[in-house]
Amino acid sequence: MKFSSILIILLAILIGVVPYFFNCQYDGKMLTLENGKQIPMKCYWTARSSSTIAVILLAIGIISGLAKKVETLRALNILGIMLGVVVVLLPTWIIGVCTHPGASCNLVMKPALIFMGVLVAAIHAIGLINTWKEKKLSQ
Repeated sequence: MKFSSILIILLAILIGVVPYFFNCQYDGKMLTLENGKQIPMKCYWTARSSSTIAVILLAIGIISGLAKKVETLRALNILGIMLGVVVVLLPTWIIGVCTHPGASCNLVMKPALIFMGVLVAAIHAIGLINTWKEKKLSQ
């Protein structure tokens, strides 16, 4: 298995696990509505969404480690770049995190997802560049 595939698998696991331990609901905090009902905060939904993306990234990491064709690797790298961007956008723009600056979702989850999303996109961008180089060399 390729080194980049192993990195993507490890990042996918971290993207799926880290947000579950650093969101307000895990810390015992929830929004209380006027009727007394409690609902999860935004960071909880960001954590749930990141786990879904993590499963897809895990599959991409496994498949790209086993793939032999350049076209397959190119398609997986393009998809990986897009998913890395989505990981960055989840806590910043798509769903967001809580407004309290001292909350664990702001202190840990948001910067971790941004960092890991940038790493995922960068690894896949390098892989995409390498597939173009391989294709040119094989022609």
